[in-house]
Amino acid sequence: MAGRITTASVRAVLGTKRTTKAALTLTPSAIKQLKKILSVKPECIGLKIGVKQRGCNGLSYTLDYAEEMHKLDEEVVQDGVRVFIDRKAQLTLLGTEMDYIQTKLSSEFVFYNPNIKGTCGCGESFNI
Repeated sequence: MAGRITTASVRAVLGTKRTTKAALTLTPSAIKQLKKILSVKPECIGLKIGVKQRGCNGLSYTLDYAEEMHKLDEEVVQDGVRVFIDRKAQLTLLGTEMDYIQTKLSSEFVFYNPNIKGTCGCGESFNI
């Protein structure tokens, strides 16, 4: 791995589950930010998303630079941006939309995930 990119928040999608063919979809804002981030690391081929045990609710997303695609990774290509989903995160991300949000106090990637059953108060961890 070439290093950690940034933090991410989790948002549960209430109501009916959205159906999508892609494992993950990116908003135009997320695509723009990923292009900007990846442009300073020409040795990286994309973004790698994973999950790890962390926080008060169980799981947390990890965002890393990807220098290569591993055999069991799921690849999502959208508008020239390559995102690789780690094998362990594939079922947790199915149907998720990834966005990038900037406010006066923060800027972060946000995952709108229809599979989440609960999140912690700060939005960093979730359970399925």
